Amino acid sequence: MLAFDPRSPEVLHDPHPHLQRLREQDPVHQSPLGFWLLTRYDDVAQGLRRAELGTSRSAEQFKSLYGSGPTFAFASRRFQYFDPPDHTRVRSLVTKAFTLRRVEAMRPRMQAIVDGLLDAAEEQREVEFIEDVAHQLPAIVICEMLGVPPADQPQLSRWASTIPFIIAPVVEPARLADADTAIGAFFDYLEALIAERRRNPGDDLLSALLAAEEAGQRLSSAEVVATAVFLFSAGHHTTRNLVGNGMLALLSHRDQWERLVREPELGPSAIEECLRYEPSINFAPRRARVDVSIGDKTIPAGALVYLSLAGANRDPARFAEPDRLDIARRGNEHVAFGGGIHHCLGASLARAEAQLLLAALVRRFPHMQLAPQAIAWRPTITYRGLEALKIRLAQEGR
Repeated sequence: MLAFDPRSPEVLHDPHPHLQRLREQDPVHQSPLGFWLLTRYDDVAQGLRRAELGTSRSAEQFKSLYGSGPTFAFASRRFQYFDPPDHTRVRSLVTKAFTLRRVEAMRPRMQAIVDGLLDAAEEQREVEFIEDVAHQLPAIVICEMLGVPPADQPQLSRWASTIPFIIAPVVEPARLADADTAIGAFFDYLEALIAERRRNPGDDLLSALLAAEEAGQRLSSAEVVATAVFLFSAGHHTTRNLVGNGMLALLSHRDQWERLVREPELGPSAIEECLRYEPSINFAPRRARVDVSIGDKTIPAGALVYLSLAGANRDPARFAEPDRLDIARRGNEHVAFGGGIHHCLGASLARAEAQLLLAALVRRFPHMQLAPQAIAWRPTITYRGLEALKIRLAQEGR
């Protein structure tokens, strides 16, 4: 009998062999921990779009997982946990503020941030890439977009660092206590900032969220706070993981890195392949709204279902040689950003940040390589990211 435990050190270090075994032997898996797990590409891709698999949970279900503190308040107001019509209303309002035009307008500023971070890194022969680059880029960008004072960014990052540990199939009590403290402080901070923006609106995302209106409806203050925490946390962690995981993959597959140096126009394709190969988010949670039949199994109404984005992205039925990194892969329809009505709102921002950074690294440090080190992954299964990554920016003699 297969028993998938997302908390085990083996799974946290490398989930792919475990997901492969499930995909081959039990692709619609009922975990002893109380949730279901789908690992085949077709099941996951369809599951992301099936109305029968919703995201909403009752207050009682949220309280059973989080208690009744600030984490409960955050999760129960997070619009990604809404189903239509509530999801439609809130997402349409958020989309009016978080526009592609706003992201594109940030490109020159993002390029300047990338250049500044790499100027500082160049002064060191060996850089701790996660903390000094991968973490800083999205944190600075999302703070500037929200209109958060730069001096406050480190504190907001510390508060947001607790969130990946509570977006999981199983939440440890100590992690929940840390999250309650951090999210409560984050809420207090944003409520004060929102009060200031109401008095003095600016050209920032927070002001735009407050002003967004459709069919006479606006976001409530509680919805704006929860949305701002979500945008900061998701925009910060997913891009951090994307560029960190991507650089590990590229520098571990030297032939692919050297090809990218020779053919820098493959940069956007390389980003998509890194998203497929080691996605920033492993699982998308859903709740069966009715009995759902998949293959020869029936998932009962009310059951918690996790769609394995990482498992789907390595399915050989969809991707040729799925365990091989190929920066020129064609037909790369990965599911790293989810799909359907819950497709990642910040996908365009993450892609823009990653593409600008990768292009600058290829141009400035073509001979960069991994330093000798033991690779350690953060101990959370939903968000997949490295604790640290040491990179030597130049080979000996160069």
